[in-house]
Amino acid sequence: MEMGKLLILIGLFLVVAGLAVLLLGRVNFPLGRLPGDFLYRGKRTTVYFPLASSILISVVLSIVLYVINRWRR
Repeated sequence: MEMGKLLILIGLFLVVAGLAVLLLGRVNFPLGRLPGDFLYRGKRTTVYFPLASSILISVVLSIVLYVINRWRR
């Protein structure tokens, strides 16, 4: 029973995350092109390291999970 609830919660979270990505793409939010996202283009290779975007996503997810945890108590 608890596993089913967890799967539903994860599914809802993925739907919300997907909608957020779609909406941010339409309003030209530069996720992936922030200052601090490193891009190296060589002659035959390209290396992309989205450091600033990763930190931003981590902070937002931490806040959301903190609020969910406080709400559950």
